[in-house]
Amino acid sequence: MKRIVFILILLISTGKLFSQHCECNTINYTYWMLQKEWSNGFKALPDVSTDLKEFHSQYYKNKKQWNAVFAWLANTDLLSIPAGKYPIPETELTANIEDSSNQPLNKRGTESHYHHIDLQYVVKGTERFALLDHETSYPNRAYKPDIIGYSYDASKAMFIDSTPERFFLFFPSDWHIAKIQTDKKDQNIRVVVIKLDYIK
Repeated sequence: MKRIVFILILLISTGKLFSQHCECNTINYTYWMLQKEWSNGFKALPDVSTDLKEFHSQYYKNKKQWNAVFAWLANTDLLSIPAGKYPIPETELTANIEDSSNQPLNKRGTESHYHHIDLQYVVKGTERFALLDHETSYPNRAYKPDIIGYSYDASKAMFIDSTPERFFLFFPSDWHIAKIQTDKKDQNIRVVVIKLDYIK
């Protein structure tokens, strides 16, 4: 860990910025993420489970859309605005603001998408997500219209709690479950869900 921090400090101090087209390793993507040129004023960071290489790639393939989404998140009072669907200016995207509650794992559905990226951000409360293990999971229903579900081994899944400091990006390879009951007393949450276009 000390070595990684030292390298990051060295890169910053020497001004070695990375081209968006470079063949980057994990440290380069982390540096790019921490620089927050993508954020457009949005303060939350991607969760540590995020595939930063994929985030970097998708951001530059569709920069206008990503910039519009982060600008909307940064400039909208997400706590006070009524729940509902909101168009994101300069895009064809919609932000869904949901006042909801977590449920036991066995009541929650699995999903992934081929043509969209789920951006999920908890505005209030704590939401638990699960990332499914590919080796022990398999599709259990037809793909329709842009969603597919899975049978899975819960003991092989990775469970992560989401709070307002972090947002989650679920790419097509991220088979996931949302709104899982946590260990908290209060299971009520407010979340923002935006489906960005996935560019192949």
